[in-house]
Amino acid sequence: MKLLRNLHGATTLALCAALAAVLSVLCPASARASQTTIHNADPSVIRVGGTYISAESSGGGIAVREASSPDALGAASARTVWSDTKDRGEVWAPEIVVDGGRYYIYFTAGTGPAHRMYVISSAAANSGYGAETELALPDDKWAIDGTMFTFNGQRWFVWSGWAGDTNVEQNLYIARMSSPTQPTGARSIISQPREGWERVVGNPYINEAPAAIKDPNGQLHIVYSANGSWSSEYCMADLRLRAGGDPTYVWDWYKSNGCLFGSDAATMMPGWDPTLHVNGPGSHSFVLLDGDIGTSPPAGPTFPLMFTAVPKGTTYSWANRYWFTGSFCWWGNTTYTRANVPGATSDTGWGLKFFE
Repeated sequence: MKLLRNLHGATTLALCAALAAVLSVLCPASARASQTTIHNADPSVIRVGGTYISAESSGGGIAVREASSPDALGAASARTVWSDTKDRGEVWAPEIVVDGGRYYIYFTAGTGPAHRMYVISSAAANSGYGAETELALPDDKWAIDGTMFTFNGQRWFVWSGWAGDTNVEQNLYIARMSSPTQPTGARSIISQPREGWERVVGNPYINEAPAAIKDPNGQLHIVYSANGSWSSEYCMADLRLRAGGDPTYVWDWYKSNGCLFGSDAATMMPGWDPTLHVNGPGSHSFVLLDGDIGTSPPAGPTFPLMFTAVPKGTTYSWANRYWFTGSFCWWGNTTYTRANVPGATSDTGWGLKFFE
């Protein structure tokens, strides 16, 4: 299947369609990733009509850009839509979504153990946001990288956080939302960094930057980043909810058997190749219409992706991380396995391929 990387044009599309029908795998078609001028900020990008809209932390606040393509966002002017007038502390990883025609930006603010999730909203993408509201997440623990999505008619919020009050490991949690600003019920853990390939870099061990997407079979995926973002072993992995599974039940989630997008060959899932041009890709954004997982790509096409990484040949550091545009597609008949757990120990379905 790797030979398909060198095919182009209409012949490629016809061949891809045939292979998808027969083998349930998808044909990758992607050029080398394009680096933007935006550095050291986790990308959140959606498409509304023909406009691409991004949100980023900037100067102790949050800025929004608008452009006609993902590649053009780096040159677009950044308009500040919120400033930290209450001195809440570090502002991290804003995530922009649309719900009911209104824009919501979720972000982290705080210092040390006090990092919590906040939200602002507006009827317009680049202006009119009011004061921030802290999300009342269950258990009120350290929380970062949160985002909201709708799956099977229910709003959900997923984030990275601590189990307690100490920085031992960052887990992924999910909770229901009764509205775009109101969590409801308990938090449920869906992933812990317990696999060897996601414990290459510790202190703490990391699962963070979760992003939801729905596959062609209608199953929910949470693609996240593992290992420390301060290392070139930073990478992206996948959680797939089994068909008909309960998003709040950890054993209904199946984790990829390694990184699906990363630069360290030793951490990659068998059959998935490390990157050629960047180190430590992660903290990605699926560029979906209105940010809605219901607009996830069908079997066949590649879709735009944005992620942070460091160009190969450059010293790996946060200061050298930039946004890159790449692409992704669905990859069929992908089996994830696990051991010593209740229920089935393997699950086969759609995985993802990521391209620079």
